Amino acid sequence: MFIAMNRFKVRKGSEEEFQNVWLNREVKLRKEPGFVEFKLLRGPEREDHTLFSSHTTWASEDDFTAWTESAAFREAHRAAPTRAPLYIGGPSFEGFLVLQTVGPAETEAA
Repeated sequence: MFIAMNRFKVRKGSEEEFQNVWLNREVKLRKEPGFVEFKLLRGPEREDHTLFSSHTTWASEDDFTAWTESAAFREAHRAAPTRAPLYIGGPSFEGFLVLQTVGPAETEAA
C-alpha cells in the first residue's frame, strides 16, 4: 500500500471556498487502477492559515505513479493554478509506503 498526501496552508477566510472546490468536484479516482480511498482532512488553525490535507491510498506506489502520469491526472489538476490565491505557498506533497496496518479487534461470535 502507498499513501499520497498533499498539505495545503489555506489562507484565513478562504477555508469555505477551498472546501467547496474539493467537495463539489467530479471525482474520477474510483476508476483508477489501484485506487483504494480518498480523504480530505481539515487540521489545526494557525494565525494566518488553516491546514488541510488530501490523503489518497493506493494498492502500490506504482499505481499512484501511473495515475500521476495519466491524462486523467492532468484533467483533474488543470484548474489548480487558478486556485493559488487560496494557499500560502503551494501544496506540499508527502508519499508514504505503508509498513503496517492495524485494524479493530475482531469480536468473537457468541
